[in-house]
Amino acid sequence: MAEKERIVFLTSSPDASYQVGGKWVTGPFTEKNGFLERFRRACPSRPRVLMITATPDEEEKNQEMSQYFTRVFAASQIEVQTMELVERSTADRLEKWMNSSDVIILGGGHVPTQNRFFKELGLREKIRNFKGVIMGISAGSMNCADVVYAQPELAGEAVDSEYQRFIRGLGLTKQNILPHYQMVKDYTLDGLRLMEEITYPDSLGQVFYALEDGSYILCRDGKETLYGNAYRIADGSFTMVCRDGETLEL
Repeated sequence: MAEKERIVFLTSSPDASYQVGGKWVTGPFTEKNGFLERFRRACPSRPRVLMITATPDEEEKNQEMSQYFTRVFAASQIEVQTMELVERSTADRLEKWMNSSDVIILGGGHVPTQNRFFKELGLREKIRNFKGVIMGISAGSMNCADVVYAQPELAGEAVDSEYQRFIRGLGLTKQNILPHYQMVKDYTLDGLRLMEEITYPDSLGQVFYALEDGSYILCRDGKETLYGNAYRIADGSFTMVCRDGETLEL
């Protein structure tokens, strides 16, 4: 049997859920840019899944997230053997669950809040030797970087001189991800345009990759490959570097 390897999927949003009459209907993992096919191939049969939340103190929300992704796996015709959830109340079980998991999902949410929880867990050190599949979702993908760009998100963060925009992450990738570009490209925060007046200036001496939902970066065998619609933001400039159906070696 071949030795297990670490495979990391850095996603903006990995599923294809949709709305009908204002209500969300759970869909499978997206098939855009071959994501579902690659993720399914990377997973063993009946994977044991561990979710690590970005909202450690919101137990009801976390249970809803766990149940939601159980349905997404089922809709994707991937039979999950176990689905464990690390939040504040179960933090002491992290190592035990990691040692028996095939897939780790790093949930979405507020980047600095999740980053603090990861630090409390000692996750950077503990995940280093994990062999299996890791899926980052939104903030979870952002916090996979070695040095994370914590793009301001909440009211007051863009004008707070104490807010830390660059923080230490998990060190699973060299790339800085900015998710949901198709949604946030015209946002304003604290009276500033999120991209043009906050993120572009922050990109001086940096490189960020803004991903649309359905796009992702796959880290495997020492290579990092971008799939789908994505934009490179560096030194204040903005360039589309990949389109749906295309790939780019980073």
